[in-house]
Amino acid sequence: MSIIFTPQERLDRIDQIRRFPAELEAAVQGLNEEQLTTRYDPGEWSVAQNVHHLVDSHMNAYIRTRLILTEDKPTVRPYFQEHWAELPDAKSPSLTTSLLILRGLHQRWTELFDSLQEVDFRRAGIHPDIDGDYTIDDILDTYSRHGTGHIEQLQRQLEAGKQR
Repeated sequence: MSIIFTPQERLDRIDQIRRFPAELEAAVQGLNEEQLTTRYDPGEWSVAQNVHHLVDSHMNAYIRTRLILTEDKPTVRPYFQEHWAELPDAKSPSLTTSLLILRGLHQRWTELFDSLQEVDFRRAGIHPDIDGDYTIDDILDTYSRHGTGHIEQLQRQLEAGKQR
């Protein structure tokens, strides 16, 4: 991967990560239990699974960020997101805790990003599923887009539910 952003591109990506929890909360506000737990398309997660996945994924990314900043080329551990999404807590229609975690996590994460120097964004780890270095800029690239992609996915799911 090894993307290198300009300072302004970094600020934009950090701002996307900062705004994401509020955007997600707005996207799921007012949904009922059926809308949250129904898998409208085969092979797709429910809205609730998407929300809980975002917490799992972003917590892992936050930890990877900290490992890369504090260790010399650490190997970051992948996880089986498909299996995590099938655990009982990941299917729960109760989103309150996950939304609170995301809000706090993104506040901490963006405060960390805001404190970094140019050289810090080039620090790298090794991700077993990616060829080459896995840098802080790579994390910014992935996770500034990751949340938006899942909001679009859950909106498609809800739209498919309306078509039924």
